[in-house]
Amino acid sequence: MKKWLSAIAASAALVLSLTACGADGDKGSSGSDSEDKKIVVGASNIPHAKILEKAKPILKEKGVDLEIKVFQDYILPNKALNDKEIDANYFQHIPYMELQMKEEGYKFVNAGGVHIEPIGIYSKKYKSLEELPKGATIIMRDSVADHGRILAMLQEKGLLKLKDGVDKTKATINDIIENPKNLKFKADVEAGLLPQVFKNNEGDAVVINANYALDAGLDPVKDPIAVESPKNNPYVNIITVNKGDEDRKEIKTLVEVLQSKEIQDFIKNEYKGAVIPAAE
Repeated sequence: MKKWLSAIAASAALVLSLTACGADGDKGSSGSDSEDKKIVVGASNIPHAKILEKAKPILKEKGVDLEIKVFQDYILPNKALNDKEIDANYFQHIPYMELQMKEEGYKFVNAGGVHIEPIGIYSKKYKSLEELPKGATIIMRDSVADHGRILAMLQEKGLLKLKDGVDKTKATINDIIENPKNLKFKADVEAGLLPQVFKNNEGDAVVINANYALDAGLDPVKDPIAVESPKNNPYVNIITVNKGDEDRKEIKTLVEVLQSKEIQDFIKNEYKGAVIPAAE
């Protein structure tokens, strides 16, 4: 009986030992260590998701498993990041991030800049800004974060003047002090709808972000009647993360890869001026 009980005890101990080993093994393959190496990044379809797809195998070689979640608007990627449904997003520039933080109370950080998308002004009726008639209507997106860049561009082209000393990244229509052509601004259209507004020949000119122009089959280099200068451009598209996550190894690796010569050269060759590497 004593030998039989000893055998049962030994078997039980062996089962417990194997179970414990199995638990440790599971943790090694699907536990926190493995999860730390996987990141989910929210992105606009073009060019952001396409650039991330190019970076994906490079990241894999460096031990980072990248999952890309595509968004079709500019609101949900920040909400998803704030709710920690994703680890980072890649679709916005710093002025827009700062506006969203102010309006929504988000605590985000710029983890690194990747590229610039010079914004363009399109028209089916006129071939240049100079041809715009008095009282012309310019249609632009509903985000105040882009109004300053558009107004600064129009000021640079000599069509209007903003208040002296105004921060151009925060300028609004109310900051216009000279408007010789009495231009009208319609600023209540969602960014993703602007290409269709242009195709429908609405207004006299339509301002379209390059990513939406690309997605709609437009050429952001040849089709606009005017394009903003990339020189000293503050609208660099960035990798955005929740505060504190900028020091995560996986995030640092993501930014390093996106800023690498291989990816920056891909951006240059793929988009031929419609999207410009931030390093230039």
